[in-house]
Amino acid sequence: MSLDSSAFDIDCDAISAKVEHFIKEYVENSKTKGVVVGISGGIDSAVSVALAVRALGKEKVLGLILPNAALNQKYEKDARELAEQLGIEVRKISIAGMVDAFKASVDKEFLENRLVVGNAMARSRMVLLYAHANYLNYLVLGTSNKTEILVGYVTKYGDGGADFEPCGGLYKTHICTLAKYLDIPKDIITKPPSAGLWDGQTDEGELGITYKLLDKVLLGFEKDYSHEKIAKELEIDIAIIKKVEHMVKKSEHKRNMPPILEF
Repeated sequence: MSLDSSAFDIDCDAISAKVEHFIKEYVENSKTKGVVVGISGGIDSAVSVALAVRALGKEKVLGLILPNAALNQKYEKDARELAEQLGIEVRKISIAGMVDAFKASVDKEFLENRLVVGNAMARSRMVLLYAHANYLNYLVLGTSNKTEILVGYVTKYGDGGADFEPCGGLYKTHICTLAKYLDIPKDIITKPPSAGLWDGQTDEGELGITYKLLDKVLLGFEKDYSHEKIAKELEIDIAIIKKVEHMVKKSEHKRNMPPILEF
């Protein structure tokens, strides 16, 4: 099996049906009434919420727009356009007050670290998602994809702390293909992926590699290809492969429950 683009070809009808069944069955088995999902105006949350609507019906899906003070207005516009297209209820709650309280509670030097502040934002959003889920007897539907989960591009107990991840087994490339199949608005599909943590922040900028190439390297790992074979097929330096491997190993703790010392 080669690592070219055709390796990521999927049957969208079959994949969509499988994800929808998983969502419906998981919610029914949990004895909850629906799902709440953070919609950021990005492609991952768009695909996740669209599949949830197909699985449960629009009445059982609540979308939350959770901006910080620096949120680009374009993201909110796109999130609202998607919510209107899907017919779901959407609520906007700013996390600015929560983040300001956090900043006032820690030493000033903490605030010089973007990761510290960015993670606080992600965890503030999850607090609000769970508040709504608890009150409504809903589940928090995660919006992460396989690529992000494997390299640890999620915040522990933030966006990585949802009740279930229906699209967690799909690479970013698969998500992009499903977005077109689900008729997600073009503006959402084409804009650079961003977690909206600070002005100018983009996922690929932080990762230091494009999703397209990252997915191919990760697929090579999944197929147990050697570093040399991956490098040859993708015509890239082995240093890039080692970098991705380091990200996967370093973030292993995010994919596991906290270890427990048994007696």
